[in-house]
Amino acid sequence: MADVVIIGAGPAGIFAARELSMRSPGLDIVIVEQGKDIDERSRTGREMVVGWGGAGAYSDGKLTISTDVGGHLSCLLPEEDLLALLEEVDAVYASYETSGKVFSIDPDNAAAISAQARLAGLVYVPTKVRHIGTENCYTILKNLREVLGGKIRVIFNTRAVDIVAKDGKVTGVCLEDGTCIDAPFVIASPGRVGSSWMSSQAKKLGLDTHPNPVDLGVRVELPAVVMKDLTDKAYETKFIYYSKTFDDRVRTFCMNPYGEVVRENLGDIITVNGHSWANKRTENTNFALLVSADFTEPFDDPIGYGEAVATMANMLGKGVIVQRLGDLLTGRRTTASRLLKCSTYPTLKEATPGDLSYCLPYRILTDLIEMLSCLDKIAPGVNSAHTLLYGVEVKFYSNRIRLDGDLSTQVDGLYVIGDGAGITRGLMQASCSGIMAARSILKRSS
Repeated sequence: MADVVIIGAGPAGIFAARELSMRSPGLDIVIVEQGKDIDERSRTGREMVVGWGGAGAYSDGKLTISTDVGGHLSCLLPEEDLLALLEEVDAVYASYETSGKVFSIDPDNAAAISAQARLAGLVYVPTKVRHIGTENCYTILKNLREVLGGKIRVIFNTRAVDIVAKDGKVTGVCLEDGTCIDAPFVIASPGRVGSSWMSSQAKKLGLDTHPNPVDLGVRVELPAVVMKDLTDKAYETKFIYYSKTFDDRVRTFCMNPYGEVVRENLGDIITVNGHSWANKRTENTNFALLVSADFTEPFDDPIGYGEAVATMANMLGKGVIVQRLGDLLTGRRTTASRLLKCSTYPTLKEATPGDLSYCLPYRILTDLIEMLSCLDKIAPGVNSAHTLLYGVEVKFYSNRIRLDGDLSTQVDGLYVIGDGAGITRGLMQASCSGIMAARSILKRSS
């Protein structure tokens, strides 16, 4: 038995546990985590996204202090309340790593970039960012593990199989070994890697949901000097584009100045991501270029669609495919010999030279090519033949579950938080969601 069971030890689950244990030390809190403890994790395979810290442990450590990006909590909270919560979460991270640098673009630079963007057919979204670095993000989450170690129970290497409810009220969680933990409160925080599981649980429990878009695209890598003027001013430069051909929403995401491209294992599929470090640099900058693929009836499985595209890329490239933009535009495959001629040196050595047009749908490719052309107008060199595209990058989000303002569901005592709820899309808002659910439980149990 427990007072609260938390499913998943990513940032959302950790911040929920921290808030509960700090405000009410007498609560019996159990976290169930399918992966390993943080000291036993590695940067390879599935361990990159499961275990204490979740995908956040090996993320770029980019904390976006903005209500405009990183999720949809602004739909549940007034903007000023959400901003205050983001600042509170930022202060927690900063208390463990004081060297993180805050990048906040001044109004004159923001206005200049915005004007350039509009002339290029783009929308610029200014953001305030604290960059703590991949290595320091790991350290912070390790410190949080030590702080919480004596205050909560954590069950590692164990999957939660079912959330159990009776007569409209949650009663606990059943685990893969056959045991069940009875509890009046359950916080589901499965992260993106658990999005399919969360969708199945929502269906089983009769929760109202609607499909989220799946974000599908590529990781772009180019010489850092191409983006230097923008990244020196803003570090994380976010642009949105609506394609001329299909009117699809395309966006830049997770920009990593002087960073590296990495593989990311999501269950049985391999995708691509990007990191940047606080204390070392490469000669390249990378960022994601993602198309939001939204669907209407009768199709209701965007997660399955994204998985199918990623699986096709894995089949063709035995993992991640890399292609020169010039080869893509001229309709030919990038080969190992052609890659050697590329003036952009790839940071992901394990990527297979290939042809992304065999796995990315025509619509997605058209959207991406259009946006690269627009970006070239504000950062000349983006649309170079030597720009590298890695694929595929895909961001899965659980079907968005209907939630109240405290992230509670229609099942009494059940909360769904983080990226697994389909309501957040990154470290900061995921962490905020954990605090929101915890405070609701504290209010109800006092």
